[in-house]
Amino acid sequence: MAEIKAFRALRFCTEKAGEISQLVCPPYDIISEEERQAFLKTNEHNIIRLELPRGEEPYAQAGATLSDWLSSKILQRDTEPGIYIYEEEFEAYGQLHRFKGFISLVKLEEFSAGVVLPHEETLSKAKTDRFNLMKATNCDFSQIYCLYMDEEHQTLARIDALSQDTPRYEFNDGAVTHRLWLVNDPVVIRTIEEDFANRRLYIADGHHRYETALNYRNHCRENGISQPGDAQDYVMMMLVDMQHPGLVVFPTHRLIRNLDGFDAAALLERCKEQFDILPMEHKEEIEEKLSEYYSQGKKAFGFYNGGETFTLLVLKDIAIMQELLPEKSAASQGLDVTVLHSLILERFLGIDKENMAQQINLTYTRSLPEAISSVESGESQCAFLLNPTRVEEIRDIAAAGEKMPQKSTYFYPKLITGLVMNQLEE
Repeated sequence: MAEIKAFRALRFCTEKAGEISQLVCPPYDIISEEERQAFLKTNEHNIIRLELPRGEEPYAQAGATLSDWLSSKILQRDTEPGIYIYEEEFEAYGQLHRFKGFISLVKLEEFSAGVVLPHEETLSKAKTDRFNLMKATNCDFSQIYCLYMDEEHQTLARIDALSQDTPRYEFNDGAVTHRLWLVNDPVVIRTIEEDFANRRLYIADGHHRYETALNYRNHCRENGISQPGDAQDYVMMMLVDMQHPGLVVFPTHRLIRNLDGFDAAALLERCKEQFDILPMEHKEEIEEKLSEYYSQGKKAFGFYNGGETFTLLVLKDIAIMQELLPEKSAASQGLDVTVLHSLILERFLGIDKENMAQQINLTYTRSLPEAISSVESGESQCAFLLNPTRVEEIRDIAAAGEKMPQKSTYFYPKLITGLVMNQLEE
């Protein structure tokens, strides 16, 4: 199944570049231009210059910057192959959480092989951007986040034992404490590699980057840049036990805007066909009420269209999804976002899949206050507030060879970019 291997990571030489906390950044797709400028103001060597280049020829600029940093030894490759144990500690839902995995290379496999499995649809624009960056730099700057099944938790026990000493890096970015350990004992690495011989990997975050890596591998082969087995056949991943107690998934709420003829009262009346309609007095209780139904395994949504109150929509009978989507697996039929999209957005509001993909009348936010504010300001006509997707639902849908709608999951926190990089050279 999954083939993993150690690698000589490209890392910042902090003696020349500065403190590691000033050199890293979040994933490129959640960084605003203002945030980008702030990172550069803090330290001119921040990884953002490579991960999110700007200018008339941004990709060429990233390639030139990488070459400059390599020649000046701002970035240096480790002398021995290793795996990199990575831990994030953070607060979520009022509790302290911590999860740990490890970063290694993973051999690229087509999704059809059933070794690496996706769970969400992707957008072509993002893939084009990442492909152009890879062509210009021949480098992975951020790892793909993947989960694996391990009922006995053998690998987690191994990496826990290997990360008891002082970490190579440890810093707090204001919300998350990051820790990294380097392991380069060949015997230990071989044992961990063997753990994955019969495992599948489930992409948690990084679908665009994985598909880009596949496209780049094919491009390199077709143009004589690489051969099978070369560095371009592998991609950098963070691998985490799917049943790790520290994993947190946030919901992604749906905002409706600019929809002709939108009538909240008429919509709620139509929803009575399939949902119990429960008026609630205080919008501050949305999260609490949704959590109650989540713990009961019910399909429930908060509907907010302004004011101090909100409405709770609770699906009466999941059997309607079997009638509506008979070709889908039970996992897909029972997914909260599938219920919302199929029964309400498509059927009652007329927002089809193409409309959703182009975000014409539908946008997203993981922030409940932002969703409420968007409606109150008039930017959005209403908001549908969701519970988070369960990790086991992600596994079951991926195993069934199906994909969720876009923006179905938000693993929190995101993995930091810049601790380790993968230069695609032997």
